[in-house]
Amino acid sequence: MELKDFNYYLPQELIAQKPLHCRGNARLMIIDRRTGNIGHDIFRNLDKYLPDNSCLVFNESKVIPARLLGKREHSGGNVEVFLLKELEDGYTFKVLMRPLKRLKLGEKIYFDDGRIVVEIIDKEDPKVRFNKKNVLKYLEKIGHIPLPPYIKRNSTAEDRKYYQTVYAKNLGSVASPTAGLHFTNRLLNKISNKGHKIEKITLHVNYGTFKPVEEKNIIDHKMHFEEYFVDKKTDTSIKKAKREGAKIISIGTTSARVLETVASTNKLSGDTDIFIYPGYNFKMIDCLITNFHLPYSTLLMLVYAFGGTGLMKRAYSLAIAEKYRFYSYGDGMIII
Repeated sequence: MELKDFNYYLPQELIAQKPLHCRGNARLMIIDRRTGNIGHDIFRNLDKYLPDNSCLVFNESKVIPARLLGKREHSGGNVEVFLLKELEDGYTFKVLMRPLKRLKLGEKIYFDDGRIVVEIIDKEDPKVRFNKKNVLKYLEKIGHIPLPPYIKRNSTAEDRKYYQTVYAKNLGSVASPTAGLHFTNRLLNKISNKGHKIEKITLHVNYGTFKPVEEKNIIDHKMHFEEYFVDKKTDTSIKKAKREGAKIISIGTTSARVLETVASTNKLSGDTDIFIYPGYNFKMIDCLITNFHLPYSTLLMLVYAFGGTGLMKRAYSLAIAEKYRFYSYGDGMIII
């Protein structure tokens, strides 16, 4: 399966640079796999398109303010430290750093006027150790929301609100599970009141989600790992709904990866590197709600696998022609 099959041309002006303040006003594309029909609506009307008595599965991971701006120990020069993953000791993180080449092993970087300090303990596989344990609780003060590389501006105070889902709970992601950004509490209540089941799982999105596939044959791509966990009671509820004929609706590719991982392995927690591309046999999800994804991305490949390559190419072409907003702060779709 060739990489070139997952490319498309997107005018730069269609990449959403700012969030909609009324989340539910995002546009919604409705894609019917059975008929091939494609329709258009507003996201706040999503409930009209949900199969009766569905089970919707949301990823309640919360984005951490992972981008830290500090000062070098001796020169006072600026350093950016981007937290990728907290390690088991509670002090150490895998990171990205700029300017990495100028920094020295053992050098210290200061944040918050020296109250928070990190020491560079590895440059080959960059890692830093904080002077405080469980530093995540301090990040609301010293950290910045890590916007994706295609959003060409610095983060602002409004991103702390709008780059999180309204149901975000478990700190750990460095990128938002963006399919959920369109949901409001009002819409969630409307869905629940119509008899649909709502379940929550967690997958912490890491920076690998932005890495494009580079292998000419996509099967040769080495997938990144992401940490996930599912409560046993939640797993039992979802499987019961599936057995009883309810449609399992994945809110985003992150939820899809968790549901398919659990269905394949029966493991309710761990690190998943599941790579879903056309030809994959879906074991759990019946519908998918998602945003529009980057060319050459594993997210686009998952969507093609679920919706069908021909139908999804037509949907993307139509979205461009109709000037939908793309990527993290962009519009959404439901594939039924």
